[in-house]
Amino acid sequence: MPAVHPGRILRREMAARELTPDELATRLRVPATTVAALIDGKASVSAETALRLARYFSTSPQFWMNLQTRYDLALADHGVGERIVEQVEPPP
Repeated sequence: MPAVHPGRILRREMAARELTPDELATRLRVPATTVAALIDGKASVSAETALRLARYFSTSPQFWMNLQTRYDLALADHGVGERIVEQVEPPP
């Protein structure tokens, strides 16, 4: 399954509510560049951003952090997963 950046999910949520990035930024009380970078996949969800998104969208901060963690792990596995399997030997 391909890695899905949390910004992609955020973009869908914004579209469902007909929110522009500037409107969401205003409502979250963050710079517009923060929202733009997130929905463009150029920034990660921070703990603070997760709290703000959770409050606004009536979700949990864990939801947003889990999306970010899954994305990060998928990228790492794709990038170095095989090498780690070759290099790291579990105990007998």
